Amino acid sequence: QLQASGGGSVQPGGSLRLSCVASGLSLDDYAVGWVRQAPGKFRETVSCRQSHNGRTFYGGFVEGRFTHTLDKAESTVYLQMDNLKPKDTGIYYCASALGSGCPAGPPDFVAWGRGTLVTVSS
Repeated sequence: QLQASGGGSVQPGGSLRLSCVASGLSLDDYAVGWVRQAPGKFRETVSCRQSHNGRTFYGGFVEGRFTHTLDKAESTVYLQMDNLKPKDTGIYYCASALGSGCPAGPPDFVAWGRGTLVTVSS
């Protein structure tokens, strides 16, 4: 089970840290990513960390502004988002893959948590 939290409303340039508690899921065995869906748009992968080598991938739109980390002891995955822009507005989900590698795209994640809303507006 995945449970995301930490969303909210911020002004452009602000920061948020999202958290995802992974219950009953080993972060050593499964890749976990963040996926977002902006209003009227398809879901897109924000970040994903492969469990077998720790390599983390980011969507091209991230441009160095977000950092995906995890705390294995707490079974929690974080997404630190800095320099937020209005285009970052959307529902953010954490999701896990079928195995240790990151999926090719959002439809290939197999387990999803409830999303958390991020609104960036002045």
